[in-house]
Amino acid sequence: MNTYIISEIKDDSYFTSDILIDPQFLVTPKQTPLTSNLKKALLDWNFKQLICDGCYVNTPKKTVVSTFENVDMDDKSKTISSIKKRIQDTIDNSISDTKDSDVNRLEIVQKVYNEYMNYISSIYTHYATHKELNEEEIAATVKEMCVFIKENKRYMLRVQPTMEARNRDFLVTHSMRSTVLAIAIGLQLRLPLNKLVNLGVACILHEIGQIRLPPQLYLSNRPLTNPEKKIMNTHPVLSYEILKSQDFPLSISLAALEHHERENGEGYPRHLPGSKISMFAKIISVACSFEAITAPRHYKSAQSSYIAMVDMLKNSGNQYDETVIKALLYSLSLYPIGSYVFLSNGKIGLIIDVNPLDPRNPIVRIYNETEPNGDPKIISTSDKGIKISRVLNAQEKKDIIKS
Repeated sequence: MNTYIISEIKDDSYFTSDILIDPQFLVTPKQTPLTSNLKKALLDWNFKQLICDGCYVNTPKKTVVSTFENVDMDDKSKTISSIKKRIQDTIDNSISDTKDSDVNRLEIVQKVYNEYMNYISSIYTHYATHKELNEEEIAATVKEMCVFIKENKRYMLRVQPTMEARNRDFLVTHSMRSTVLAIAIGLQLRLPLNKLVNLGVACILHEIGQIRLPPQLYLSNRPLTNPEKKIMNTHPVLSYEILKSQDFPLSISLAALEHHERENGEGYPRHLPGSKISMFAKIISVACSFEAITAPRHYKSAQSSYIAMVDMLKNSGNQYDETVIKALLYSLSLYPIGSYVFLSNGKIGLIIDVNPLDPRNPIVRIYNETEPNGDPKIISTSDKGIKISRVLNAQEKKDIIKS
């Protein structure tokens, strides 16, 4: 291993081998430029030197091209302004819509959700092609998103991206779902609007460093090898570097940097104990982990929301902040919104809302039953009345949806 003094390395130099702080911690993969902002961050964290099997070259090397760079930004349908207009038009139309049924409302929320995914995609694409992020504009849009989620939380939490959307854009679907969960947690924790907005901005952008990595890593249809995992583990530092260079507030930049840190000090990149991890990072950590368990990947099937919630509540190894996990539970209930369940009366129900007094017994819409006036039949489950017997498995859920 060769040792290099960080302060003596020229900006934007690249190395012929992976750059490490120690044999276990990768800073950047080979042929990825070591930028001035990343150098400054390392020095601020009291790292003085790096190690590498190869040598560094002064001529900057072009960063790996991301899949986002292949998008034609001249297509007006993909521009940020047109997407924002479509979002607002959909919301305005929903207000004037006289149909106030549960199904109609869910369809409207699904449209808004999809447009927000398009918006996130446009942000990532614009950065990949122009190396620009407009913090003020993003914050303004996230503020509107926070208000919409607050007013439509039980519907937003039921929306599931299609497999087609997931295959097209993993980073976007992951960022969107994680952001909805993070904002729901923030609402449960009663964060003021300005902090809720910063949390939302941080969650939307916490994975943006991944676009500096080879796309085959985060789009892989198989589990990553150990060397590939080390490269992937650099993305929090890359995200921090991007956000810091674009003058985002420190709270947002640190949230991106720390979202893989764990309460027990066994996370990365800095192995921080819980007392040193920012609140935004703690929230995003829980939201991302829950999303990852419930989302299908090319190499694994999705677990049910119920299994994911039980897994999070176990908090194996004390990885997550207990207050944040409790907020997740009270936001989604033990049987999370959108889950199909068998009831103790032999009927099938869909979880549509939480019981704020008892997360074990959520609000359920009885499948294929209506009230005399035509409204869906909705009940509150309870320990002394109708209970949830179990969650439908994946095949049973598919059969219900098809019917």
